[in-house]
Amino acid sequence: MILPHIDQPQRLRGLYVYDFGEWTAVGYTAEEIAILLDHERYRGGKVYKIYRAWPDGRMELRGVPPERFKLESGVFFYRQQEQPARADFQALLAAARQVPPPCRAYVHLADRGAASFQRYVTALIFPAEYDDEIGQWLLRLAFPGGDLVEGGISHVSNYYAEDKTILERQQLWSRAAIPSRSADQVLASVRQAVQR
Repeated sequence: MILPHIDQPQRLRGLYVYDFGEWTAVGYTAEEIAILLDHERYRGGKVYKIYRAWPDGRMELRGVPPERFKLESGVFFYRQQEQPARADFQALLAAARQVPPPCRAYVHLADRGAASFQRYVTALIFPAEYDDEIGQWLLRLAFPGGDLVEGGISHVSNYYAEDKTILERQQLWSRAAIPSRSADQVLASVRQAVQR
């Protein structure tokens, strides 16, 4: 894979490289990568995330399996008592209003039943490709929720399969620093080596 020369490559940190096979394009958002992976003509490409970039043009890339763009991940804040769980739910919503998350996400407050260890859960669920960014966001917030905290893709699957009552739910919206383009715009520019 040959990457194009990029002025100020550090501005592309957190974006993606898509290797189409015959050519490579740099600077896609996660939503734009999902568009390419859904398109019949381009779905066979390889995806890399730009983790670090230096002024001299070097970049640290990490491969991302295409399946990851179809999965959800989550962070689950468990409490035995309802009031602390409600406080976690409200605190997370308040924090998200002050500092929006890096991607769209939703939050549930759920009752897992009297027989469950850690009966109540505040579930933060989001697209799996944003695991790192959500982790950094929660660290920036210094969010203190839960007596027990778990996270990851498998925990989302387990949560969906559980018998539970959702007490409250809320959608969280991000304010992306780099907005994604429409599918038409993405597909019209696939031959551009530098997307941004």
